[in-house]
Amino acid sequence: MGKKHGFSFSWKRMLGISGLKGKVAKKTGIPLTKGGVERKIGRTIIDMIFGESKKK
Repeated sequence: MGKKHGFSFSWKRMLGISGLKGKVAKKTGIPLTKGGVERKIGRTIIDMIFGESKKK
């Protein structure tokens, strides 16, 4: 693996898939990444256990 020197190519960004996924996630409030889904599920479970009064 060599150095990239500040340039990287993503065919998903070129086709607009990354932007579309971001727009869908923002509009629905459901993240489309594995980490985002895990955080959302964890937050929901904690809210169910302790109640939503902990939110700011």
